[in-house]
Amino acid sequence: MDLFSRSWTALLTAVAEIPDRDFARPSGCAGRLVRDLVCHLVIDAQDVLITLATPAATEPTVDAVTYWHIQDHPPTGEDPLDALTVRPAAAYGDPHLLRFHLDDVGSAAGRAARLADPHARVGTRDEVLTVADYLGAYVLEWTLHHLDLVAHLPDARTRPPEEGLARSRAMLEKIARTAFPTSFTDRDALLIGTGRRTPTDAQRTELRATAGRFPLTLA
Repeated sequence: MDLFSRSWTALLTAVAEIPDRDFARPSGCAGRLVRDLVCHLVIDAQDVLITLATPAATEPTVDAVTYWHIQDHPPTGEDPLDALTVRPAAAYGDPHLLRFHLDDVGSAAGRAARLADPHARVGTRDEVLTVADYLGAYVLEWTLHHLDLVAHLPDARTRPPEEGLARSRAMLEKIARTAFPTSFTDRDALLIGTGRRTPTDAQRTELRATAGRFPLTLA
């Protein structure tokens, strides 16, 4: 749970540091601008608040790893739900308003996470899991989106915590049921493993040796 807080705080800080002009730049999410990604983070923060306020009485059905589903194809951008991010992001107009909304909702989500009982059970996506596992799953979400946020922002000062990168790599390896080559940095493993970056020829050869199912599209 502490790693959730550190990863989320780092991501909120990174957004707060982005100059207004950079909100119109591409992000690491295919087809999404930085402003679209920030709007998606607002929705993520709302999901955290909703889930932490949705107690469950039954036994957990998933944990931090099995929470994630593997899709058989990457997103095309044609899903109607994508418009729920892109259109509102454009409607904000002034990046300050979007930045303020994320800070407002995001701070509340962070406080709710710190106050939550890690052993309590919550329900989301028709599944039940402990608060600790739910927040643990979101370490991967925050880390990947932090990498997306700064993908084309070379001057970005705040980067994902090293512990978050390492934990996210370990989770992705468990999801894929295979380990990345030891020559891969945690950042390389996450970007290549989720299709956010194309591997070099040498890296592609190493990946073949792992017999892994990369890249993975997570949902």
